[in-house]
Amino acid sequence: MQAPTDSSVQTHAAPAVFDISGPQQKQPRADLSNEASAIGSLAVGSTFTEASSEERNRPQSHAASFPPEPVTEFQRFVAATTGQMLPIYGIGLFTDRSVTFGPVNSAPAPANLVLAADDELQIRIWGQVNFSANLRISREGNLYLPKVGAVHVAGMTLAVAQDHLREAMNRIYRNFDLTVDLGEIHSIQIYITGMARQPGEYTVSALSTLVDAIFSSGGPSSTGSMRHLELKRDGKILTDFDLYELLIKGDKTGDIQLQPGDVLYIPAAGPQVALAGSIREPDIYELRGEESVGDLLDTAGGRTAMAAGSRIAIDRIADHAQRSAFAMKDDAAGLGTRLEDGDIVRIDPIPSMYRDTVTLRGSVANPGHFRWAEGMHLSDLIPDRDSLVTRGYWWRRTQLGLPAPEFTPAPHHDQLESPVSQEKAVPSAAALPSPAGETDWDYAVIERRDRTTMTSSLIPFNLGQLVLQHDATQDLALQAGDVITVFSKDEIRLPIDHRTKYVQLEGEIANAGIYSAAPGETLRSLVERAGGLTSKAYLFGAEFTRKSTQVLEQQRMNEYSNQLEETMLRHASVGLEDRNGQNNLQSSLVSANQSLLSRLRQARATGRIVLRLAPESSGVDDLPTMILEDGDRLVVPSRPSTIQVLGAVFNQNAFLYETNARVGQYLRLAGGPTREADRNQIFILRADGSVVHRRTRNSVFDSSEFDNLRLYPGDTIVVPEKIVKPSGARALADWTEVMYQLSLSSAVLDLIK
Repeated sequence: MQAPTDSSVQTHAAPAVFDISGPQQKQPRADLSNEASAIGSLAVGSTFTEASSEERNRPQSHAASFPPEPVTEFQRFVAATTGQMLPIYGIGLFTDRSVTFGPVNSAPAPANLVLAADDELQIRIWGQVNFSANLRISREGNLYLPKVGAVHVAGMTLAVAQDHLREAMNRIYRNFDLTVDLGEIHSIQIYITGMARQPGEYTVSALSTLVDAIFSSGGPSSTGSMRHLELKRDGKILTDFDLYELLIKGDKTGDIQLQPGDVLYIPAAGPQVALAGSIREPDIYELRGEESVGDLLDTAGGRTAMAAGSRIAIDRIADHAQRSAFAMKDDAAGLGTRLEDGDIVRIDPIPSMYRDTVTLRGSVANPGHFRWAEGMHLSDLIPDRDSLVTRGYWWRRTQLGLPAPEFTPAPHHDQLESPVSQEKAVPSAAALPSPAGETDWDYAVIERRDRTTMTSSLIPFNLGQLVLQHDATQDLALQAGDVITVFSKDEIRLPIDHRTKYVQLEGEIANAGIYSAAPGETLRSLVERAGGLTSKAYLFGAEFTRKSTQVLEQQRMNEYSNQLEETMLRHASVGLEDRNGQNNLQSSLVSANQSLLSRLRQARATGRIVLRLAPESSGVDDLPTMILEDGDRLVVPSRPSTIQVLGAVFNQNAFLYETNARVGQYLRLAGGPTREADRNQIFILRADGSVVHRRTRNSVFDSSEFDNLRLYPGDTIVVPEKIVKPSGARALADWTEVMYQLSLSSAVLDLIK
C-alpha cells in the first residue's frame, strides 16, 4: 500500500490505520532518461542541481492528544485503602504530548538499512563531470542517471548502492568522485495489537524503531503491560521489551528497527503493587518476575527526607479470599521481602513532634523551634524587648503612614506626621490597618503537654514583668515540648486604656495627620493638641467615623436584609391578581423587590457617628468629650455654599445657600415635586448626618411646618418616589408591611450614599 502524502495521523474505519511516517511531500520522480531533452546531454563540466529538499526534511510537529485512560479496579481498591488515587507508573508519559516526526527522517541512516521504492537519494558528483540531484527510486527499484540510464539499487544497503552507482558511472566517465546520502525514507506498514491505547495498522518511516512505534501509538492502556512489549516478525518474538528500563535507567538497548509487517503486541498488565507514603514516586507499579520491597523502592526513586526509617507496612490479599496487614523492620531482611500481586506498600512519614525542643510563636521577632536544655527558662528565649519586635512591624507602620524610627517630632507636639511638613497621601480611616505587631505585655502563655496523660495545660505569665522589670517570679522554667505564645494587642481584646490607638484628623485642622491618642484622651483634647480648627472650619458638617461602629452597623444591615428577604419570600407565596383576575402581578413585584434587596445587600456601612453639634458651632470647645478608639477618623470640611435637592423633583440640582433659607423655597427652585413624588416621605439630610422627616415636623392642623424649616449649608433635601402597590384590598393588606420596609430600605441607601 502506498504511503499517504499527509503527515498527520489518520484514523479510518476498523481496523484503524495511522500514518506517522513524517513528511511525505513528494517531488516528481526523477526519470533522467526523459529529462535529457529538457536539461540537455550531461556534457563535461556541466552542472545540474535539483531543487533543495531542505523544506521537505524540515521537522514537522503536531499535537497528538489521547483521551484519559479509565481508572482501573486496582486503582480504586488502593484509593479506598490509602485515601489516594495513585496513577499507574509511566502512563503519564503518553498523555497530551507534542509529537515531532521530522527527526526520524533526519536521523542518520543505519548501515543495514535496505533501500526500497520511494526512497530519496541525494547524488553528488564532481570532477570531470559535475552533477547534483535528489532522485527517488522508482517502483521498479531503479534510479535514472543521464547518459547512464537505469541503475537498479532497491534491496541494497546505502554503502552497496554507492559502489554500484560508481561502477555504472565508470562506464561513461572518468576522473570523478561520487557520494550518495539518504534523503526522505520510504514508509512501511506495521501493526500494534493487544492492550494498546490505540491499536491498529500504522504507516511509519522505515527508520522507525520499536520505541518510536510505542510513543506514536500512545503506549499501553491502563490495563496494558509496560514490562513485556513483544515485537513479532514472521511469527517469531524478536524482543520482549521492558519500558521500565527506558523510563528508569534510560536504557534503550532492547530497541529494534522496524520492518514491513512487524507486529507490536502489548499483553495485559502483569502483577501490580502500590507504593504510597513518603516516597519520591508514589504510584502503582508492575512487577517483572520476582521482586522485593527493596527493588520496588529503587524503582520508585527511594524515600523522601520525611520518610520514617523504622518500619515498612504492607497490606496483602491472601489467596483471593481475605486481606491481611503486617509490618517489617526497615533493614536488609525487611527490604528483601518478596512482593505479591495486589500488595500495598506504605512508607510512613516521620512524626511531626519535635524532640528536646521548645517552640516560640506569635508576636516575636524570630518565631520557631529551639533546642531545649536542662535548666532553660523563659528569659533564654525572650531576653529583651528587641526580641518582641516582629519583622513586619515597621512595614505595617509604613502602611499606616507613620514615620521611621529616627523621625523627630515637631516642638510642643507628639504628632506622628503632618501633611504640612511632608506631602504624602494619608490613608482613609476605613483603609487603616490596626497597629498589629504591638505586644500584649500583660498576658502570654506556655502550652505544656503532660507526657503521661497527653493532656494539655496553659500556664500564663506576665510578659511585661518578665522582659521590662526582669521579675524572677515570671521567669518560668521550661520543659521539652513547651510552646510559648506571645500575643499582639489585636489578638486579645484588652482594656481600652491598654490599647494603642491611632486617630486620623483631616480637613480644616491646623495640623492634620495621624495621631497616637493617650489612654482616656477625648476627641476635644486631641484636636486641641493638633492646633485646633482653622478659620474656615465648618464644624456642623464634621464627619466622625469609628471602626467598631462600622462593624456593628454592617451587622445590623445584614440582619435587616435577611429579615426583609424572609418577609418577601413569605408574601411571595401568595398569588396576587388584579381586580379583573387576568394579570398576575406577583412576578413583577417580586422582581422589583429583589432588585431593592440586592441594592441593600451591596450597601456598606460608613460607621459615621452624629456629633449633634449646633449649626453655629465654631470652636474646639463645641466638640464632645468622647473617649477615642483606635481607627477613629474626624474630617472637618470647609463651609459649603450650596443646598442639594435630589429625587422626584423637576430639577435635581445644587443651589446657592442663602441665609435663613427655608425648605419650601428650595423645593420651588427645583420646580417642586413631580407627579410621581411621595410628598409625605420628603426628608432633610443635615450636613451633620442627622435626618429630619416630614412626618415628624408636620402637625395635624398645620402641614406647612416642614416647608418652613430652616436649612444650613451642606444640607440635602430628598424627595422619594411613590412605591406602586398591588390593587385589591387583600393584596394591599398583605403587602403594606413589605412596601413600608422597602421604602425604608431606599431611604437607608440614600443615607449611606
